[in-house]
Amino acid sequence: MSASFDIGALDRRLVLQAPVETDDGAGGVTRTYDSVATIWASVTPLSGRTDIAADSRGASLRVRIVMRFREGVTTRHRIVDGAHVYAIVAVREITGRRFLEIDAEERQD
Repeated sequence: MSASFDIGALDRRLVLQAPVETDDGAGGVTRTYDSVATIWASVTPLSGRTDIAADSRGASLRVRIVMRFREGVTTRHRIVDGAHVYAIVAVREITGRRFLEIDAEERQD
């Protein structure tokens, strides 16, 4: 990622969500997600692949998302773009903590 990343490239409105785990009463937890911020970002498709595992077919799409720096974004968060839900795989600070570069994956089963 270039040190002179163009802020104008952040042209998509996405929703950053954080996990919320509640006791399910049977010794486990139920995970839901709460929206924590609406952000401007760029989304660049990287690759797609098809998987066959345990008699189920599925596909995944990997994307790179760049957003303004925000403290505390981890792989436990997810990003929603309309009907697309991206699981965060990796987070990197770029350009002197001005931006975050996020590798994310959308599963389609």
